[in-house]
Amino acid sequence: MIPQTQLSSASFYKNAAQYNQALAGAYTNLRGVAFTGIYMDEMRSDNTFFTYYSADRGTGTSTEPFAEFTDDSFSSQNLNSPGNRYGNDYSGIARVNTILTRIKGSVLAQADKDQVSGEALFLRAFYYYDLVQHYGGVPLQLEEVTNVDGAFLPRSTADQVYAQIILDLNAAIPILPVATVFPQTGRATKGAAKVLLAYTYMSKPTKELANAEAALLDVTKMNYDLLGNYADVFDPNNKNNKESIFEVQYKIGNDGQQSDFIWRFIPKTINPEAILGVIGTNAGGGLGSGGWNVPTQEMVDSYEKGDLRLPASIGVAEGTVTTEVLNTKAVKSPVNYVPTPGLSYYYFIKKYLHPPYQVQFNTNDNWPVFRYSGALLLLAECLVAEGKPADALPYLNKVRIRAGLPTLVVATKQNVSDEMRHELAFENHRWTDLIRNNMAIDVLTAKGIRMKALYGFLLPNTFIITPNKFIYAIPNRELLINNKLTQNPGY
Repeated sequence: MIPQTQLSSASFYKNAAQYNQALAGAYTNLRGVAFTGIYMDEMRSDNTFFTYYSADRGTGTSTEPFAEFTDDSFSSQNLNSPGNRYGNDYSGIARVNTILTRIKGSVLAQADKDQVSGEALFLRAFYYYDLVQHYGGVPLQLEEVTNVDGAFLPRSTADQVYAQIILDLNAAIPILPVATVFPQTGRATKGAAKVLLAYTYMSKPTKELANAEAALLDVTKMNYDLLGNYADVFDPNNKNNKESIFEVQYKIGNDGQQSDFIWRFIPKTINPEAILGVIGTNAGGGLGSGGWNVPTQEMVDSYEKGDLRLPASIGVAEGTVTTEVLNTKAVKSPVNYVPTPGLSYYYFIKKYLHPPYQVQFNTNDNWPVFRYSGALLLLAECLVAEGKPADALPYLNKVRIRAGLPTLVVATKQNVSDEMRHELAFENHRWTDLIRNNMAIDVLTAKGIRMKALYGFLLPNTFIITPNKFIYAIPNRELLINNKLTQNPGY
């Protein structure tokens, strides 16, 4: 007799509850993607950098190359150990493929099959979109792996991966629900799939702007809307609100489902309670410390006067510094900030700051993936690219009005990009937005010049931005275990 406390694949996948349990497992990999995106998307962009910590040049140094553009195939596998972005994506895909393979022959009611299949297809599309955006063409695993032959596949082309994403989303959209009740459950919906589909059409080598426009226009006819106050969007009390299209779910507890972004984003400080309201420490080295994903001065200066998103997104910690660790004396707004004589100051991302907390490195903040404001700006970007700037203007201005800014009289590629930068700041979008708009080389080369002028630790080989750096190296581990894989150019 099989012990009832142990489950096997042979005894599982028998009813809707078990399929949904497996589906919940496939969602958990989103957390690994969000975490690695902090270092591989946000710090890679012109929004943020990191605070150099000479007292500990240990594990944290494996992350610094992403921001300096000196990363290689070993950097790609070391982040978020154990595991990595590439591994997180494929772990999610493997879980989804098992669900999709098993459900074909199941006796589930059609409504249950549709619910599970729709969400699973969305997740597979999401993970493959993350892979193709960050690694280029990758192996397309589309079935449950049951033997060695199915485990090791050669790379498909980027075009083939994008085509599969579109195929999965077009299969998912008819069977996914439209969000009608807020707060939502956090599961995938038709709106989330439409936004991902639009991103796919606008990111693939041969863009399909008309299809992207149609998908985004559909989203505007759903039940989403902007909240009145920008800062409220990120309050854990408003999770999965009417502006949220898709977000990664976290909850406070001791079962590994908590978030901890803010502990990493504030400066290394001996008294985190001055910022977070709970005693602890984040002053060590490595990724379990503060000083990561720090807004640059240029980012702070780039906000228009009166933009309400600046004080909602960025804070300033003031204090005295001993051995590169801050004794925090005050937290201030960056708006018209004037440094206090005799004190040091550090900018930090405030968007995910919602104290008081009870336990260190244990917070309740979700990670936003798709928001309605972002969908409106993506639609504006699409329309401008199609030569329809007048049609783009209302969507652009709707977002600006909520931010407390005057309306614009014309929509351009540049001002839509600037608006997207500030609206979606610190949400892991800026790096891929720059690539999609062919702005990455110029913008990041300029950042490199600024950073090298500020920091003597940056060597001459940093911030050499070429098209090869638009995607990351395939992790070395993957090349060793699968001899059918080839490395990306330049690595």
